[in-house]
Amino acid sequence: MSGESASALQRSQVDLLDFVDWSGVECLNQSGSHSLPNALKQGYREDEGLNLESDADEQLLINIPFLQVIKLHSIVIKGPEEEGPKTVKLFANREHMGFSNVNDFPPSDTAVLSEDNLKGKPVIVKYVKFQNVRSLTIFIEDNQSGSDITKVQKIVLCGTTVETTDMKGLKKIEDH
Repeated sequence: MSGESASALQRSQVDLLDFVDWSGVECLNQSGSHSLPNALKQGYREDEGLNLESDADEQLLINIPFLQVIKLHSIVIKGPEEEGPKTVKLFANREHMGFSNVNDFPPSDTAVLSEDNLKGKPVIVKYVKFQNVRSLTIFIEDNQSGSDITKVQKIVLCGTTVETTDMKGLKKIEDH
């Protein structure tokens, strides 16, 4: 792929926040006072003072359903240098996962976040594994320092929507 077409691909990516089905979003092991909307919702995630924090231990399990099928290109996960996420596993279309079964399924992709990633450098996902995504599960397995609390300042999902055929709009062709 030439540099020109790669940058054109980048330009067509959008923040997928508008396509999140908020009624089904859940985060397991989040602190009651530092919950997922702090890192995911517009306005909140731009506030450096707000973040998502883990509760009982360092792990977080986030499920994000979408209102329509999307293609995920990259993900930004910002966090502090010490308590920021380290190992992040992404699962496409694996709903209703819990800590008891998260290791039973192979992840669609795994990333070990660098200091640059924690400052906002996007992680480019294995694009072929994220072509027809109805939901995304993000498993934050550990953090940079190995401490009990993981902090996430911002999560941004970048990609495109998939044009789908409206089956209700199709008309039956009559035989003559």
